[in-house]
Parts: sequence; structure tokens; C-alpha cells
Amino acid sequence: MISRRTIIRTIVSAALVSLAGTTGHAETFPTKPVRILVPYAAGGAVDVLARTLGQSLSKTWGQQPVVENRPGAGGIIASQALTQSAPDGYTLILVASGHPLNQFFYPKLPYDTFKDFTAISEIAYSPLAIVVSKNSPVKNLQELLATAREKPETLSYGMSGNGTSAHLAGELLNYMGKVKIQAIPYKGGAPALTAVIAGEIPMSVNPLPEVVGQLEGNAVRALAVTTAQRSKALPDVPTIAEAGVPGYDASVWWGFLGPAGMAPELVAKIHADLATALKDPVVLTALEKMGATPVGNSPKDFDAFMRAEAAKWEPVLKEANIKMQ
Repeated sequence: MISRRTIIRTIVSAALVSLAGTTGHAETFPTKPVRILVPYAAGGAVDVLARTLGQSLSKTWGQQPVVENRPGAGGIIASQALTQSAPDGYTLILVASGHPLNQFFYPKLPYDTFKDFTAISEIAYSPLAIVVSKNSPVKNLQELLATAREKPETLSYGMSGNGTSAHLAGELLNYMGKVKIQAIPYKGGAPALTAVIAGEIPMSVNPLPEVVGQLEGNAVRALAVTTAQRSKALPDVPTIAEAGVPGYDASVWWGFLGPAGMAPELVAKIHADLATALKDPVVLTALEKMGATPVGNSPKDFDAFMRAEAAKWEPVLKEANIKMQ
């Protein structure tokens, strides 16, 4: 008969072997190309960021990551593909700010927003801007909000589609500013901006990369940026919080996730390699062009941030009653 002590010794030995194997895997990772899933089409901001980071990571890894675009359903297709992958670090995903919010748009998600993923790091964030035509009589956000309160539901704002970061930022302004400015969806941020310039709508909400060129050409004016801090790209433009809505903070952000069940040592290795990439001048230049600020927070902090985002946006989305087409 096998003694209890022998059984315990066998279990402990197996655990030590497993731990050694995990640690060894982390130390030698990667030994083959890593697949980075992008939930959006090629050529967009997330795709460009993934490829730029991939080039930098290849210097550390000795392997060129493979960026795989899986657009569709607000990022759900790519996210589901990740959850079906092995937790060995060879399949990662670069998500955007809509990831923790899809649960509110799509009640029957094929995965759990938090339990089925491993948070690795937030990479960067970028503000959006409240933009009006250069000919607009509105000179600042305070005037805009005053008009919206005096004449409820007479103003509108253009944005790049239901559920986008621009839409959410606009609805957060409605929610926190206690106003009702009607959302007008366009097939992208550029058409919304064109409508503002043409005088078809009074204002739009756009990610910073979409508006910098028009601002430099004096076609439009930025009344405010959506982040808690002013943007280095637009240092003279106040934040919405400064301009009359205390506590307002909204941004477009991007971060890396892996499948659930990744070994802590492996997560730490990938996190450290991403931190190195965020010091690469090429990556920093790309982020600067996007009006983005690098982050590189810890896996624990990134997970907490995403949960806080979900808690912050849930009442806003319920009040806005946003329906996905």
C-alpha cells in the first residue's frame, strides 16, 4: 500500500516540476512568433499601434509578431478567438476602450468580460475633442452648455457611430453636464467633422488624431478635450472638467490581454517586454502622432482600471439607451 507521505511527496514533486517548467517557459519565451489579434480592420489606429509595437517587440523577442486583423461585432469576434486560444502567451489581443463595455451592448456575449481574460497592461490613452466650426458663434464650452440648458434637445453632435468612444464621450457630457444634446451617427469621424465644417451640425466629438490637421488648418476650433488632464498636443485647450463639468474624464485607450489561465511568470515577462517597447523612440513618436500618452501599468492595475471603466459607464449607457444595430 502506498503511504500518505509517499502520495504527498509525489504531489509536491510534480508541483515543483510544473513550476520549474512554467518558469523556464517564461525565461525562454518566445521560441516562435506571437500572434497579436486586432479587433479592427487594417490601417486603423489600433492596427497601426499593434504593428509599431510588434516591430519593437521583435528586437527583444528575436521573433517578429504576426498581427492578425479580426474585425467585426465591436471586437467580439477577435475577443472570442482569444478566449479559445491556449494560455501560453503565443496569442494576445490589443483591445480598445470598448472592450469592457461590450457586455452592456451585447447581453449574450460568448465570454465573460473579465474571467475569460488575463490583463497584461494598458499601453496608452488619447483624448477626444469637442469641436465646432471656425464660424460658430459659440466661443467656449460654458456657452455651449448654457445654450443646451436654455434650449433642451435643440443642439446635436456628430460622432463616428453608435457605441464608439466619440458617442460615449458625448453621452457622458449629457449625463454629467445635465444636458440633452442629440447624437448624430456618421460613417466615421471624418464625415462628422466635414459636416461641422459645412455647418450641417453645430459640433462633433472626435478622437484627437482625426482633428489635429483641421485644427492646424483653422477649419475648426476645439472647445475642450475629454481627458482629466490637458493634452500635450493641444496645451491651450481646456479640459471639459476645467470648462464646467467637474470630474469629467473620457478617453480612447488601448491595452494587451491574454487568455485566462496564463502563468504569472509569463504575464510578468510579457509585461516587462511591453514596458521596454514603450521606451522605444519609434513607438513614442507613433504615440505622439496619435496624441496619445504611454501608460504601461501593471496587470493588476489594468484589470482594476477596466473594472472601474465598466462601473463608470454602465449608468451612462443605461440612461442613453444606446442600441447596437
